[in-house]
Amino acid sequence: MIQQKLIAAIALSVLLVAGCGKNPASSAAHSNKVRVGYIGLTCEAPIYAAYEKGFFKEEGLEPELVKCNWATYKDALALGSYDITHHLVMYFLKPIEQGLDVRFLAGIHRGCLRVQAGVKTNIHTIEDLKGKRIGVPGMGTPPFVFANRVFGTHGIDAGKDITWKVFPAGELGLAIDKGEVDAVCNAEPIGSLLIAEGKVRNIADQITDAPYKDEYCCEVIANGKWVDANPDAAARATRALLKGAKWVETNPKTAAIMAVEKKYLASTPELNTAALARLRYVPSVQLAEESVHSAGREMKVAKMLSPETDTEALAKRAFMHLDGVTDEWIKTLQVEKVAGGQVSPDDDIRLIAALIQKDMGDSCCRRKMFDQPDQDAPNLADPDAPCLEKTTVAAQK
Repeated sequence: MIQQKLIAAIALSVLLVAGCGKNPASSAAHSNKVRVGYIGLTCEAPIYAAYEKGFFKEEGLEPELVKCNWATYKDALALGSYDITHHLVMYFLKPIEQGLDVRFLAGIHRGCLRVQAGVKTNIHTIEDLKGKRIGVPGMGTPPFVFANRVFGTHGIDAGKDITWKVFPAGELGLAIDKGEVDAVCNAEPIGSLLIAEGKVRNIADQITDAPYKDEYCCEVIANGKWVDANPDAAARATRALLKGAKWVETNPKTAAIMAVEKKYLASTPELNTAALARLRYVPSVQLAEESVHSAGREMKVAKMLSPETDTEALAKRAFMHLDGVTDEWIKTLQVEKVAGGQVSPDDDIRLIAALIQKDMGDSCCRRKMFDQPDQDAPNLADPDAPCLEKTTVAAQK
C-alpha cells in the first residue's frame, strides 16, 4: 500500500512538471526571482503587460513566465511549479475548501461571462431556463461554473433541471441556429458576437447584473507557502500585476495587439481587442476580498461547496492582505497612456462588424481562433484536432 501511494505521488509530480514544464520546487525564500504562471488567456493581459513593460523589474524582481495548461493549473500552483498568477475566484474556491494551500491577494478584473438564450425561444428570465438544453464550451469551464452559480440562487438544480451539451466555443452560435440547444453559456468575445449577430438575448450577464457586476472575476493568487516565506516579494509581484491591470485598462487596444504579436495566445488583434474592450481592469483590494465572500456564499447555495462549509471562514482563509498592497496605493498608481491604444464606442462597433464579416467566410479553421483557453477546459476537444466545416456542429462530448 505504501509503495502504491509512493508511485502515485511520483506520477502526480511528473504530471505537474509536464503541465507547467518547470521544477515544482518553490522559489527560494527571500529571493528576488518570481515565477509567474499563465495559460495563454485573453484575460491574462496584465501578466503579459507587467512582464513586457518591466513592471516586475521596477519592483526589484526577476520574473520568469511559466507556461501551464488547464488540466494541472490549480495543483501546479499549490505544489510550487510557479509562485503567482491571477485567475478565477470561482475556479479556485472549491479546491481551497478541500485544502489547496493558495491565497487570493487582490482583484484584477471584473467578469466576462454570460448566459444567453436564443432569440427564437420564449426564454426571458433565469427561471425560464429550467428544463432546457444549454450549450457550454466544457463541463467545469468558467461559463459552466458561472451558470451553475446563477441557477443555484434562482432555485434551479443544475444537475437535474438542465441538460448540458458541450460544443467548441466558436460553434455555440451554430448550435443555437440548428436548434441543438435553447441557450448557451460563454465568455467574451463570443457573447458580444452572438448579440451582434442577432442570435441571442442576455439572460445573465456578469458585467452588468447584480451582484456579479460588483465582483472580481479574476484575482491575484499565489502559492501559500511561497507567500508565507516571501511576503515582501509577494507584495512586490502583486503590485506589478496590479499595475499591469491598470495599464491594460488604460490601453486595451495596445495590450490586445501586444499579446497577439508576442504570441502569448492564438488569436487575432481584432478578436483580442474586442474581448479586452469589454473587460474592466480596475484593481482593488477591499472589493476583491468582498468578492471572495460573496462568491463563496452563492457557490454554497448552488451546491458547488459543501453544505457544512462556513463560507465566511473559508473566505478569510482564502484572502490575504500584504503590506504595501492597499487601495490607497492603487489610487496613487500612474501608468502611461499610449497614443491610439484605446477603444472608442465607434471602434468597438467596427470591430464587432469586422468579426461578423469574417464569420461569413468558408474557412473552417477560424474555430481555433475562438477556442482560446479561456473558453476551453481539459475535457474539451484537442485544440489541434481537424477543423470542422462551418455548417457542421461539433459532436457532443
